[in-house]
Amino acid sequence: MDPTDFLAAIAEPTRLAAIRLLWDGREHCVCELMERLGASQSRMSRHMALLKRAGVVVDRRDAQWVRYRRNPDLPRPLTRIVDAVLASMTIGPQRAA
Repeated sequence: MDPTDFLAAIAEPTRLAAIRLLWDGREHCVCELMERLGASQSRMSRHMALLKRAGVVVDRRDAQWVRYRRNPDLPRPLTRIVDAVLASMTIGPQRAA
C-alpha cells in the first residue's frame, strides 16, 4: 500500500467523517452514511470505493445495500495514524464535520 494514497484517502473531509463513523467497529449501511453525512448515493459510493482501495474499510453486500466497516486487517501503523487523526479532531481548536 502506497502511503501517499493512504494519506490522501483519509484527508478528504467527507471520507474522514465516514471513517469517524466507521471507527466504532460496527457495520454501517451506505444509506446511513449518506444520511449522516448529507451525501448523495453516487458521491458516497465513490468515497467509499476510494477508502476500500486504500485498505481503510471493507464492505459486504446485503441485498441492494452495501455495508462498510473498518478493515480489521489494516496494518497497525496505519491504524495508529487514523486513531491519531481522529483524536486530534476532538481536541484541536478546529473541529471537523
